[in-house]
Amino acid sequence: MSEELTKVDSAVAGLTLDAKEEKPKETKAKTRRASSTAEGVYNIKELEEKKIELTLPIETQRTGWKLNTSPSTIEDKDILKLHLVNPPVKKIDLHFPLGLEVTARNMKGVTVKDALDAIHKQFKKQSDDTLTEPYLKGFEWDKEECWTRLIVHQTKTGPPVQTSSKKSKKKKSDDA
Repeated sequence: MSEELTKVDSAVAGLTLDAKEEKPKETKAKTRRASSTAEGVYNIKELEEKKIELTLPIETQRTGWKLNTSPSTIEDKDILKLHLVNPPVKKIDLHFPLGLEVTARNMKGVTVKDALDAIHKQFKKQSDDTLTEPYLKGFEWDKEECWTRLIVHQTKTGPPVQTSSKKSKKKKSDDA
């Protein structure tokens, strides 16, 4: 076993023997590709250890998106490109009040679209009748409860109609 390996030994190609151990040892280091990770994107556990607080963009709270429809149905497409939390994280759990938990992942930072895709995957086969609260109200981060996940809030009604609020303002100004 002390003889040099040849190309014929394809099963052990790339391995060298260590004189002390008599076990094959790989010459290449096993590391993940650096190209798949982006700079400035954190692991959520690292943020918890360093006590760095998360912030949520306000735009995520007013999507009015229906859980069993595709995220591409949202009117404002720019919201989908925003990071779900700041600083950006590679992975975050989304916890529903009834106990369901889904995970949104993106090595370059979880975006709103990644979160909506993860939610949609769970609800896409459910009919409108089975969903008691079919619309996304928003996300909440509660560091007291759990640092590494967001709480998903739902509502029974869709996005508010803007014309009704304009009418109520006009009525108030006419009364004055």
